[in-house]
Amino acid sequence: MAVMLKRLGIVGTGVMGAGIAQLAAQAGLEVLLFDKREGAAAAALESLSATFDKLVGKGKVSRESADAALSRLEIVDTLDGLAACEMVLEAIVEDLGIKHSLFRDLEAIVSSDCILATNTSSLSVTAIASGLALPGRVAGFHFFNPVPLMKVVEVIGGTDTDASVLDTLLELSHRLGHTGVLAKDTPGFIVNHAGRAYGTEGLKLLEENIAPPDDIDRILRESAGFRMGPLELFDLTGLDVSHPAMESIFEQFYHDPRYRPSYLSRQMLRGKRLGRKTGVGFYRYEGGKKADVLAPQPVPLAKDTPPVWLGVDDDTVRESVVSLLAGLGCRLESSANPSQDALCLLVPFGEDATSASDRFGVDPTRTVCLDALTGLDSHRTLMVTPVTRQDMRDAAHGLLGADGVGVTVIRDSVGFVSQRVLASIVNLACEIAQREIATPVDIDNAVRLGLNYPQGPLAWGDQLGPRRVLAILERMSALTGDPRYRPSPWLRRRAMLGLSLLYQEPSIR
Repeated sequence: MAVMLKRLGIVGTGVMGAGIAQLAAQAGLEVLLFDKREGAAAAALESLSATFDKLVGKGKVSRESADAALSRLEIVDTLDGLAACEMVLEAIVEDLGIKHSLFRDLEAIVSSDCILATNTSSLSVTAIASGLALPGRVAGFHFFNPVPLMKVVEVIGGTDTDASVLDTLLELSHRLGHTGVLAKDTPGFIVNHAGRAYGTEGLKLLEENIAPPDDIDRILRESAGFRMGPLELFDLTGLDVSHPAMESIFEQFYHDPRYRPSYLSRQMLRGKRLGRKTGVGFYRYEGGKKADVLAPQPVPLAKDTPPVWLGVDDDTVRESVVSLLAGLGCRLESSANPSQDALCLLVPFGEDATSASDRFGVDPTRTVCLDALTGLDSHRTLMVTPVTRQDMRDAAHGLLGADGVGVTVIRDSVGFVSQRVLASIVNLACEIAQREIATPVDIDNAVRLGLNYPQGPLAWGDQLGPRRVLAILERMSALTGDPRYRPSPWLRRRAMLGLSLLYQEPSIR
């Protein structure tokens, strides 16, 4: 049964600790702040006072409620001052030994029913609780920065955590105005685990020289709807944060290829090309803004657009592409085989252009492929074989860009850009569900709110079509031989049975 907490202690008053304190005070809890760094707690309280002034000035809270919240914040000079707390949450340095030592000290101070929670993002809750007299009261309560804006918190149960503790933290999440998602104590929990696919696949595309950073990021923003591309996101967070996190997850999952980091980010980290904080990363920055941004590829002015022979397997996709081409004034051939002058426009899923041209039995020098996985109204990605003629590439680009929609041409790649990235994201979320790290609904809520994806990965997989996602992964796996693309059993079974990826089968016990 959940307990309605009234008094919360917070150890560590940096950005995370202060953000959590703000939410708790606004929710009506009495909050006691402790930080062993001299003056840190006072500085945090002063900063929170300024934050409430800004919120009042913007009309987001009343002066009365802001003053009431501030009155519920109190600084204590020693850990002993937290003795009467019903829960103590630590938000200190990510060091297992230091956190474990803190909880041992707190055990001698607080009551036996006081919850001890950790805001760790990467350490095992079970390891933190190990050796304590009452490990059942220890749980993870992981917020994301900035705390007031990121409306999700992971509630993590260690091996010995009592169910009542998790219920209490889920109830507290709701009172704080956040969505609480329950996760098992596994590397990366939900959000940092699920987030591995986006960045690592973006780096893999760059490794293979499929397109420059600008084009990779542009495709994923404009065609898939991400707020930021993976490479500009690395520059924002900093490779000093991102690369060690990738290596940590990879190590903790015993080198599972799904989590394999890139030598590119390690090399950049060693060269101090960390991103915005050093002025150079995947992009160069001046005054905090991108410099030397690569413009979108200009639309060629083709003198004479050849007729188009369309190669596509799916009747529904064929219908939408034919409609698009007709609207662009295309001369579409209807014969079983292309004429000698035709542009061979193929629409593959999971394949590269070379393999697609071979399967359709068309001339690779006249072959251009179109990615139809995502909507064709916002951005169009074209892919060429290594021998595609320039006039055919220009004809396809000019035709598909004639209505002003952005077009990006990339080198030959299994699964284009969006197909590779989205299939990897969906597949990893399916694997998290298969392992029962969290429920399908909690996985989607955590990723959507914690990573700002356009939608949850499992719902996204349903929209794209589980069978299609499975086909993309199977073809990429077969063509590359890379086990990073092996389909999750969760995905395979639901695709074969025609079930939603959000379907949670009944318990067998």
